[in-house]
Amino acid sequence: MEIILADNQDITRAGLMHICSDLPDISYQRVSDKAGLVERLRQTDDAVVVLDYSLFDIGDVDDLEILHARFPYVRWVLFSFELSCDFVRRVVALSSHFSILLKDSPMQEIRECVLYACRSRRFICQRMAETLLAPAPAISHEDARLTPTELQILKDIALGLTTREIADKRISSFHTVNTHRKNIFRKLGVNNVHEATKYALRAGLVDSAEYYI
Repeated sequence: MEIILADNQDITRAGLMHICSDLPDISYQRVSDKAGLVERLRQTDDAVVVLDYSLFDIGDVDDLEILHARFPYVRWVLFSFELSCDFVRRVVALSSHFSILLKDSPMQEIRECVLYACRSRRFICQRMAETLLAPAPAISHEDARLTPTELQILKDIALGLTTREIADKRISSFHTVNTHRKNIFRKLGVNNVHEATKYALRAGLVDSAEYYI
């Protein structure tokens, strides 16, 4: 059994490597982008992919559906700080091969999720399960409105700037920009840069000609 770590965040990847190293009859590989992931999946049909959906270069649910159709025996653990309820509902409807795990989950829950995936069983972490079962809160137009700072940061994200580059441009800290980024994604109900960029293009924050330069 092989576990493929598609997570570019050093701290969480190190934790996952530690968990994998303790599991019997398990090997693990690291990949840094979608192309590397696809190439690795071509070489094995018995794998679990632990994917940081929010930070990896996977576009949206449609991308995941294509990957699942192309590699139907692969099990997926979507591992992220935040995932919207709508996104999770769409993913779990695709296949029981998709598990959901949030990065603030306790170590025991993370280990249990990896073991479930290795046994071809779905796992949804407790916090995400509670969120899915809770009544949906009413969201007003005001709740979804971005501040001027958030709008500018969203535009920079859509133009391809990294969090560090945006922080340098604004003469701000990485932590401050990262907090704005999380708030933007939460307000818009998006999960990654690709989805945020599509919103920015639809809203006219970025001209399509400017985006494709």
